[in-house]
Amino acid sequence: MAESMKDFERELEASFKRIDEGDIISGTVVSVDESGVVLDLKFYAEGFIPVEEFSRVPGFNIKEAVQPGDEVQAMVLRRDDGQGNILLSRADAADVLAWDRLKELQNSGEVLDVVVKGIVNGGAIAYVEGVRGFIPASRLALEFVEDTEVFLNKPIQVRVIEADKAKKRLVLSAREILRERAEVEKRNKISNIQVGFVTEGTVESLQPYGAFVELGNGVSGLVHISQICERRIRKPSEVLSVGDKVKVKVIAIKDGKLSLSIKEASDLMAKEVEEESFELPESGEEATTSLGALFANIKL
Repeated sequence: MAESMKDFERELEASFKRIDEGDIISGTVVSVDESGVVLDLKFYAEGFIPVEEFSRVPGFNIKEAVQPGDEVQAMVLRRDDGQGNILLSRADAADVLAWDRLKELQNSGEVLDVVVKGIVNGGAIAYVEGVRGFIPASRLALEFVEDTEVFLNKPIQVRVIEADKAKKRLVLSAREILRERAEVEKRNKISNIQVGFVTEGTVESLQPYGAFVELGNGVSGLVHISQICERRIRKPSEVLSVGDKVKVKVIAIKDGKLSLSIKEASDLMAKEVEEESFELPESGEEATTSLGALFANIKL
């Protein structure tokens, strides 16, 4: 009897409930087929969302995406679809609700997993919260992408960098995420390098203040102009060219950046050569010759 009274109270409450066109309401999925989704709205009639009104994302598969028991929000299109159901649109509801969510995502900088669904002039298309977003070619990777077709139907991680509801403008970017990861990877590699380490590198660029030397494995450092050679030079190009192989010594590590010295590496190598020249041979005759040659070079 108690259950019957509760059912009666729910039915009575539902009879006073009013649903108007444009309202966004929630319901539980009762059934799903190729034509659309039926919702239990706890109301005098069930709701029906045609498949074309559920999602406007290309390639959307309603049977894979929706299951009985799911909770769905949808907008009322008509109070009667002619079949005794309330005609609903999840796509329209999602569009209204999405922009608030997109603004939140822009502010939080959350990383989103999306799939590139289309290629257009100057970039690619992906959907977030059911809204069509544009990824400029300059933001698909760390470098500008000439052939954007390679991204079609591929998963990619992005952030929302612009969500303008008034202009219906959603702009996404993968570049910042990739840059941050590359920076972390670089710092991890540099953490294994110690001050005093001497190695060979390749001059990758020349600047007025010094030369950047690539050490391999994606790690590079700066040789300040004062650390290039013993003599004073006005610009690095006086003694270096891009592509030159040089010996460098790590003289400082700060904020994930390497300071290098060609001058100190050269001094160290010269010292090692000097030490080797003072090694006495085992033969007395050879020793006399070596020492004689040594004294011959000493200016009194």
